[in-house]
Amino acid sequence: MAEQERMAEAILFATAEPISIKELNTRLPHGCDAAQALISLEKRYEGRGVKLSKVGDGWAMRTAADLGFLMQAESVETRKLSRAATETLAIIAYHQPVTRAEIEEIRGVSVSRGTLDQLLELEWIRFGRRRMTPGRPVTFVVTQVFLDHFGLESARDLPGLKDLRAAGLLESRPQPGMMPGITDEEDNDDNREEHGQDDMFEG
Repeated sequence: MAEQERMAEAILFATAEPISIKELNTRLPHGCDAAQALISLEKRYEGRGVKLSKVGDGWAMRTAADLGFLMQAESVETRKLSRAATETLAIIAYHQPVTRAEIEEIRGVSVSRGTLDQLLELEWIRFGRRRMTPGRPVTFVVTQVFLDHFGLESARDLPGLKDLRAAGLLESRPQPGMMPGITDEEDNDDNREEHGQDDMFEG
């Protein structure tokens, strides 16, 4: 098992993206138990500068959360999302799989193509399965890249309503299903990105 841990550790350090247990098993020699090796590695890295984290269906080595400030010098320039993109992303994350029509129903305004294109370009959302309804509309879901960016294991780990209100994403709404402070003019202009943002959804 010690040798299996070493091999799994080497693969994890050399892999930029999270790797699944199934894929890890295909890389390890026949007869190895990747799942057990990961359990052992996770315990061994507890309290260290890096930790073994589960991201979606994959595993990856990540900097310990309390040491993130040390990486600030290495961070890339942030790209803020427009309020329309922020709210669209939040709706997809909490209601996935969700269609464009459903997003528009929740927000109360139309969703521009540019808003969805921006989120697709960031690889924070992807196309899901088509609904078995008239027209077979495509659905949208968040990606593993989104989960990894925000340090989430799954969408179930998203903050609750209380946390969202504290962050300023949810405010008093004029009527159920409406997102605050949005007008048709804001969402129809694909080039506007100067609206107020929630720090949670900065790219």
